[in-house]
Amino acid sequence: MTSEDFFHRIESHYKNNLPFVVYRKPNSTTIFSLLQNTDDLFFTENFTETGFVFSPFDTLEKTILLPSNCSEKGLLKNTDNDSVVDKKLKSNSNSNTSSAQDKECHINLINKGISAIQKTDIKKVVLSRTETIHLSENNPISIFKKLVNAYKLAFVYCWYHPKVGLWLGATPETLIKMEGNRFSIMALAGTQDYQGTLDVVWQKKEKQEQQFVTDFIVENLKPCVENCNVSKVETVKAGNLLHLKTIITAQLKTQTQLKQVIKALHPTPAVCGLPQQDAKQFILEHEAYNREFYTGFLGELNFETTLSPRLGTNNIENKAYAFNKKSTQFYVNLRCMQIQNKNAIIYVGGGITKHSDAESEWNETVSKTLVIKNML
Repeated sequence: MTSEDFFHRIESHYKNNLPFVVYRKPNSTTIFSLLQNTDDLFFTENFTETGFVFSPFDTLEKTILLPSNCSEKGLLKNTDNDSVVDKKLKSNSNSNTSSAQDKECHINLINKGISAIQKTDIKKVVLSRTETIHLSENNPISIFKKLVNAYKLAFVYCWYHPKVGLWLGATPETLIKMEGNRFSIMALAGTQDYQGTLDVVWQKKEKQEQQFVTDFIVENLKPCVENCNVSKVETVKAGNLLHLKTIITAQLKTQTQLKQVIKALHPTPAVCGLPQQDAKQFILEHEAYNREFYTGFLGELNFETTLSPRLGTNNIENKAYAFNKKSTQFYVNLRCMQIQNKNAIIYVGGGITKHSDAESEWNETVSKTLVIKNML
């Protein structure tokens, strides 16, 4: 299938108001699609189904499922800049961008968060805001193509359901990757602008913020896993930003279900705070808007994957054989936007601790909006 045919199929699906997702995984040159053949709204009950999930921030809300058995799968292999580039999209980036009032409101919110940390048991709270950009045309596939070309290391997606809405993003953060009973989880926190090098100095606030996330994941997973290992902290680049990253790997205990792991993890301190319930309650009371699917998670649920491990030791036998396993890959919905009519609503936030400075935290959100704004 050519690139033109692949995207034409998705655009036709969109024009017919039918649900779909198109996405590209990090460090991959293959683009996948899942086109649901009805406009029914499905939900996952226990994460044993197969399909693509789209889950909100609030765990009291249901997780949406595009079921594999009701959808057409597609893929476009070996994509490069020339095969998917699209420069037709136009926007008015000066319309409805952040104002002095937006800045004042967000700084007031940050100061409320810092005050709550000083007076309560909250150690960290992630506070966010929205910013609206007016588009001269509503062409989500064009935006998706630009995101694919710009952010090779991100999970890039465009998701649509006529009864829910249209979302796009380029997230740097993995929630969980699982094959069989083995899985890995990313702890990603701390932010600074990329200045041409990964050799940077991190302040105490960012180091503590990242350690909060790592400790939370390891502690909450203890009842579910065995053979847990934590990597060294490293600096990674995501678009125009740098973050601190740790990878936690483990094996599920017998009889442990994926649903238990998700319940233990989501929302992590990277998108909510600590203690989890106190931070979440503060967010719901003070952010003054509904995050919906921002800081939720999305991705493939129980897809069949073919593995080809090597046999033998000491190079005596070097034959390969293939076998299938269930594979699940979920990503945290960061660096994302929702499109309503011809408006792109950009979602952005940052972690607040006792070491936070309100002006610096505001500037961090401005830097994060550029991941999406640069594509508009």
